[in-house]
Amino acid sequence: MIVKILGIGCSNCLRLEENTRTALKSLGIEAEIVKVKDMNEISQYGIMRMPGLVVDEKVVSYGKVLNVQEVMALFNKPGQIRL
Repeated sequence: MIVKILGIGCSNCLRLEENTRTALKSLGIEAEIVKVKDMNEISQYGIMRMPGLVVDEKVVSYGKVLNVQEVMALFNKPGQIRL
């Protein structure tokens, strides 16, 4: 699984990355976390606000810093991301 954090490196992007890492660790999910800072690449995802969270090339959140529980909920939704 590849998880991408879309953002230019602002404090919100860093918090989303930290919360995502914590959530994945709590759930026992191994994933490669990639930071995407290039605006040309970010624009290809069609998001208008950052930070963005992308899982296996699917945008699952943008414009909001998800807390740990919200990230965990994304990975626990039936039929969603959870492996």
